[in-house]
Amino acid sequence: MALTTDAELLAAARTDASAFRVFYERYAERVHGYHLRRTRDPEAAHDLTAETFAQAWLSRRRFRDRTGGTAGPWLFAIARNVLVASVRKQQLERKGCERLGVLLEAHAEPDETWLDDVLDEVPDAVRLRVVDELGTTPAAARVRVHRGLTSLRHRLRQRLEAS
Repeated sequence: MALTTDAELLAAARTDASAFRVFYERYAERVHGYHLRRTRDPEAAHDLTAETFAQAWLSRRRFRDRTGGTAGPWLFAIARNVLVASVRKQQLERKGCERLGVLLEAHAEPDETWLDDVLDEVPDAVRLRVVDELGTTPAAARVRVHRGLTSLRHRLRQRLEAS
């Protein structure tokens, strides 16, 4: 491909996926290194790198060349946002587990059958607001989520006591 600048590649990628592949190959190692240095987890770094490029692909039409042809600052801003979103999600999950009284052990492999059973029992209010991310008014959502979490906490305790 004769395109040389990132800006040219992203402009071409609007209609030609192979241009985005060249862009990906140009930055993948650096973006992965960025995530690896921050997470110190190779698997997480791979996931975050994939999500960074997925977000870049989705927003490629909005790219504006403000740095003389390079898209590095734009791409690393996306990488930072992906990392921040991941950290926030982990914090929310951790807080949710604490509120439910469920302890998560670091690096423990979950019993997927048990987890599937628990998720099948998630009350509809929690599923609607949290799992399926369907909106409602904030006040109604808080009430429904509180009730749903209380119900889920009760079910989890029953299941743990029965085990």
